[in-house]
Amino acid sequence: MHLTRFRLNTARSGARRLLSSPRTMHAAVMNAFPDVLPTDTDTPRVLWRVDRNAKAEVFLYIVSPAKPDLTHVVEQAGWKERPNWQTYDYGPFLERLAEGHTWAFRLTANPVHSIRRKDGEPTKVTAHVTPRHQAQWLLQRQEAAGFRVLEKPEDQRLLPEGDEHELLVHDRRSNAFDKPEHQPAATANGKRKNRVSLVTATFDGRLEVVDPEALRRTLTRGLGRAKAYGCGLMTLAPAE
Repeated sequence: MHLTRFRLNTARSGARRLLSSPRTMHAAVMNAFPDVLPTDTDTPRVLWRVDRNAKAEVFLYIVSPAKPDLTHVVEQAGWKERPNWQTYDYGPFLERLAEGHTWAFRLTANPVHSIRRKDGEPTKVTAHVTPRHQAQWLLQRQEAAGFRVLEKPEDQRLLPEGDEHELLVHDRRSNAFDKPEHQPAATANGKRKNRVSLVTATFDGRLEVVDPEALRRTLTRGLGRAKAYGCGLMTLAPAE
């Protein structure tokens, strides 16, 4: 596995076009892997995430089984006379993960749940839209994902409840777009078919490794839904 970081030149119109559409960014990312076919289910999934640290400091992260060739992204959204991306062998880092180690983490995800409004109706996937429910979504999945979000000391909790963990939910976004392989069409109730509505949130926090193998799967296969559209990629950094 490989981890790649690409800095986008936000002064260029091509970068702004990529950042405005998860569908367009997905296409650009997948074009970096000419040997990966859309129907190839045997190859590990390509994960990606956009980090908007500041207006002029925006990074694209990719985790992939093969090294990407992002030359076409440089032409649209990079700098022509400087290195634009770095790719690292992810394997040695993944192998060093051990139970009890603590790390800072970042994850952009699509927090959703299934609801049934009336008895007998099929369930419907619905997005969580409040920071509290989005945080709860992640906490409900932490054990199966191989980690435990660290808890704050009681004297550092600012709220009577909902502030127990070292976890920040931010950069909450809503997006809607049509799938590229279909033409928009209206249904009987006036809604367009093949319309994707996407609610995302970014989680920053600190975690403890409780199951290294499960955490390796999380880091390389993603967490949650909408992975094709920039969700599910968790990365770790040394915890200060």
